[in-house]
Amino acid sequence: MKILFACGGTAGHINPGLSIAAALKSRCPDAVIRFAGNPDGMEARLVPGAGFDFVPFRAMGIQRRLTPYNIYRNIKSVCLLVTAEARAKKVIRAFGPDLVVGTGGYVSGPILLTAAKMGIPTATHEQNAFPGVTTKLLAKQVDKVLLAVEKAKDYLPREAAEKCVVTGNPVRPEILTESREEARRKCGVPEGKLCILSFGGSLGAQRVNEAVADVMAWHTKEGKLHHIHATGRYGVELLPRLLRERKVPYPDNPCLDIREYIDDMPACLAAADLVICRAGASTLSELAAAGRASILIPSPNVAENHQYHNAMVLQNAGAAIVLEEKDLTGEALVKLVKELTGDPARLRQLGENARKIAAPRAVEEIADQLLALVKK
Repeated sequence: MKILFACGGTAGHINPGLSIAAALKSRCPDAVIRFAGNPDGMEARLVPGAGFDFVPFRAMGIQRRLTPYNIYRNIKSVCLLVTAEARAKKVIRAFGPDLVVGTGGYVSGPILLTAAKMGIPTATHEQNAFPGVTTKLLAKQVDKVLLAVEKAKDYLPREAAEKCVVTGNPVRPEILTESREEARRKCGVPEGKLCILSFGGSLGAQRVNEAVADVMAWHTKEGKLHHIHATGRYGVELLPRLLRERKVPYPDNPCLDIREYIDDMPACLAAADLVICRAGASTLSELAAAGRASILIPSPNVAENHQYHNAMVLQNAGAAIVLEEKDLTGEALVKLVKELTGDPARLRQLGENARKIAAPRAVEEIADQLLALVKK
């Protein structure tokens, strides 16, 4: 059996694809799996790093904000779009897949549409509560639409309703198995202290870093909390400057564990009592699987404001508190953190509610759906 995955652009599209591919490989050791993605995207690094074959396929989106650079990009995007079907056929014929799976990103549209026209079984997985443009376009054409949450159905064409299956988002198995006691030891969390985990994405979000610096200035005075924070690439120099301005002792502060990026997310999540973060689909699925209370700050700089829709699923389930960026100030975030860390029972309840909406078997259910398509 040969399976072609098409995904890229962000880790939120790539990692679910890798998780699904690993599950299929575990179920069918003889399966040959290949990924198609942009040669300049992070998929070109992550896919081979996970042990799967990678074939380059260039695709770009249209930029809505018209600047001289974006106009140039849009001309290039149109040229790529004009040749997309022919290039997709070449990739598909060279591999001869029995199944083509998309998990999002510009590359998945032309690959899946072409495969569907060629009569090859196709499926797409949508991670967000508010489906992206690619999923909306593909919904009528593919054989199966796999969704993270029930709410996503409301935004898809009615004709696609029978194809939709709610499976949840796949999460790393370590998220489900990590020991809290061992994780707190590995993360250096002192016994008896509550632990805050905060991050704003791999690049870092300036507004999040600024507000988190105020939180640190508040809680380090008493030293009752342990705080793990990822600055992101653009916050490496920013956060230390913010702490100096707030007269917070750093780097020699036992309450603070500040990093550029969190490489051991399963351990950090297991160690945490409260998480402050953006509302990417994969992150929220991991919060739910780990059963962690959270303050969610959706990024307003994403397509169709989908992070807000993702975050509201958790808030409506009593599993998180949403603080929109337009309302984000250091004072507002400190107030929320102070309330939650002062009420451990509420923290536990938020975490329990999060676990209730988790989909721990998501990757197995997705694999079931995909293998059934091949057999059919």
